[in-house]
Amino acid sequence: MPRAIPIVALDVPSAAAALALARSLGDSCRFYKVGSELFVGEGPAIVRALRDELGADVFLDLKFHDIPNTVAGAVARAVGLGVRLLTVHASGGRAMLEAAQGAAGSACGVLGVTVLTSFDDVSLGRAWGRVSVQVEDEVLRLADDAVTAGLHGIVCSGAEAAAVTRAHGERLALLVPGIRLAGGASHDQRRVMTPGAAQAAGARYLILGRAVTAAADPRVAMAAVLADLEG
Repeated sequence: MPRAIPIVALDVPSAAAALALARSLGDSCRFYKVGSELFVGEGPAIVRALRDELGADVFLDLKFHDIPNTVAGAVARAVGLGVRLLTVHASGGRAMLEAAQGAAGSACGVLGVTVLTSFDDVSLGRAWGRVSVQVEDEVLRLADDAVTAGLHGIVCSGAEAAAVTRAHGERLALLVPGIRLAGGASHDQRRVMTPGAAQAAGARYLILGRAVTAAADPRVAMAAVLADLEG
């Protein structure tokens, strides 16, 4: 099994903080997530800085969800920035997913976000307006749409990764957030998993947030993640 690719989430408010963190991690991480907080604060410049100044790959996690034409336009602009991965909400429907994939082409991997890791069965049922909902069933349903639309992969928790792998093999690249080292706090995420367990379940990419960025020494925490992946 190939080693999963760790991506550190730069969920910080400024470019200075993001670049300082990335520089402190050095060669231990060459892939970074730029999410809503950082992108709204700093715009496309932070993507260019990570790519051009540090030579790192960028995962743009803005979770586009709009009419197909609007999403296609946003994806095309993201591709122009040179991002390697980006997200759209899989619940936006097949037409939207197909528009996103069409705009991305082979230049960038489009990942469909299935069910956010802050949800469990009960809270998802409330959000969906249904009495009985199983998170895994919803993830598998949305994964089917991602396959049909030709997406590179999906975002799901480690708890559903094995089921998606059984259903689709290596056809879908799985990006798993909610990664925590053994004994780490889950914070506001309800479906969490260790790096090694997520990799064993089929994850191709892992999102490392506070497990690394909130550690007393992020470089030491990153080393622990890499050791866990090596088994």
